Amino acid sequence: MSSIYSEEYQSVIKLLRAARHEKGITQAQLAKALDRPQSFVAKIENGERRLDIIEFAHIAHLLSLDPADVLKMVLPKK
Repeated sequence: MSSIYSEEYQSVIKLLRAARHEKGITQAQLAKALDRPQSFVAKIENGERRLDIIEFAHIAHLLSLDPADVLKMVLPKK
């Protein structure tokens, strides 16, 4: 389940990327807010780098998303 290739992980990344696009935020702008290079965001969105939970929460917050809501959208319902 820790793979960047899992369906759930890919869904999280797609949701974050879509939110970034919807808000008109570039990778460079998001990276600057994270105090990281633009390549950091590009690698996450391209699946070259795994996003850890703290980075996920920080990015979600910067995109005005509730991390719990994002996870509810992608995790299977029990």
